[in-house]
Amino acid sequence: MARAHALHILVKTQAEAVELKKQLAAGKKFGDLARKHSLCPSGKKGGDLGEFRRGQMVPAFDKVVFGKPTLEVHGPVKTKFGWHLIKILSRG
Repeated sequence: MARAHALHILVKTQAEAVELKKQLAAGKKFGDLARKHSLCPSGKKGGDLGEFRRGQMVPAFDKVVFGKPTLEVHGPVKTKFGWHLIKILSRG
C-alpha cells in the first residue's frame, strides 16, 4: 500500500491560499506559515500530517499527494474542509 508524508496549510478561502503560496515563493518557511495561519490542528506542528496511506485522506487531497512531485508546494486544493496548500515530503 502506497504511503506518503506531507505537510499542509488549511485556510477558509482560495484567496488566502493564493496569498500564502506567494509568501512561500518569496522565501517564507512552510512550517512558520502553517503555525500562524492553518485552521487544522496539525498547524501547531508546522502543518505536519505525518505518514499516511492512500485512501486515508479525502480524494482531492489524496490525488495531489499520490500524483504530484515531492518537495514542491501544490495548491490551492479545495476539499470539504477548505483550501489546502500541500507539500509532499516523501512517498513510497
